[in-house]
Amino acid sequence: MGRYQSRGVSSKKEDIHKAIQHLDQGLFPTAFCKIVEDHLGEDPEYCNIMHADGAGTKSSLAYLYYRNSGDPSIFEGIAQDAIVMNIDDLLCVGAYDRILLSNTIGRNAKLVPGEVIQAIIDGNEKFVQLLQSLGIVITTTGGETADVGDLLRTVIVDSTVTLRLRREEVIANNLIRPGDIIVGLASFGQTSYETEYNSGIGSNGLTSARHELLHEDYAHQYPESFDPAIPQDLVYTGPFHLDDPLEGTPLTVGKALLSPTRTYAPIIKELLMEHKSLVSGLVHCSGGGQTKCLRFGQGIEYVKDNLFPVPPLFRTIQRVSHTSWKEMYEVFNMGHRMEIIGSAQLLPIVQEICAKYNLQVRQVGRCEASKGSNRLTISSEHGVFEYQLGRG
Repeated sequence: MGRYQSRGVSSKKEDIHKAIQHLDQGLFPTAFCKIVEDHLGEDPEYCNIMHADGAGTKSSLAYLYYRNSGDPSIFEGIAQDAIVMNIDDLLCVGAYDRILLSNTIGRNAKLVPGEVIQAIIDGNEKFVQLLQSLGIVITTTGGETADVGDLLRTVIVDSTVTLRLRREEVIANNLIRPGDIIVGLASFGQTSYETEYNSGIGSNGLTSARHELLHEDYAHQYPESFDPAIPQDLVYTGPFHLDDPLEGTPLTVGKALLSPTRTYAPIIKELLMEHKSLVSGLVHCSGGGQTKCLRFGQGIEYVKDNLFPVPPLFRTIQRVSHTSWKEMYEVFNMGHRMEIIGSAQLLPIVQEICAKYNLQVRQVGRCEASKGSNRLTISSEHGVFEYQLGRG
């Protein structure tokens, strides 16, 4: 068992997939999100999508930062995380407009005061306005804030999105085939629509990241920020404090860990509006990191041999934790968080779109034929690692 699983989390969620495998998979069983009939408009040409996700344990890290600094505004980024984890999943089925958004906040009211809730609400509205300025039509519909101190140690921030989509516009990832290329959109750096450098962390692997990097001082100061059932030798085992600089970036360690999850919505919208016929599939490298692609396509050998250089935050996590590079690629996005799969003609088109937003892009790999289940080979400066659907 890896260090990640020892902390009570899983990058593969095998038990979750097993629990839902017998449920109806919707109109497009191979799609990134479940899609159902148009019960809202009862139009056979349309379908409905309702999707839920959130910031995960990143909200516990924000709580730690808030208690240490007294600055509640750090939670504005958590609101963005919860929205982007939904929006960028929707992108993978071809949906990017006319989205209804609802938020759910659960808190321990003894520890999380109203100013934190206000910061989350403000962050939500600010980010929705940014999306609208980028051409993404999204409407907030309210939400729920629940005081659940008996269940929750600090705070959790989730969102739910709903929309109607024409069935002909759906990307179901069923067209992924040998000969396709894989184009990766960088998770790090600073785009034209971001106000500061982004470490690329996203909203996955934060349980591992914060415990591997942060100093044991925080275990003594804020015991409510972690699960007491975690083995003591896995709790805040790192050398850093939140305000220590992160080498290779303009950020502190705390700010790097809390970099708001970047959205790729304006890029994917422009691509699909003009060049959808070239796209075979889209994969949001969230849970499962670079191995997420294994769940899509049939009989595909994914070969990733031109990945981005590993960003400083992920290099630091690996260095201080001694986590195997193979596990690092399973837990974290490691440099790109969105994959566009399709015709070789895609690359110059995506490069031109990304240049408008100062977003780094490269062909990270290709699709080949695999006998049997899907496979993935990662060839990098850190070694060659092989993965198979259903196995490590």
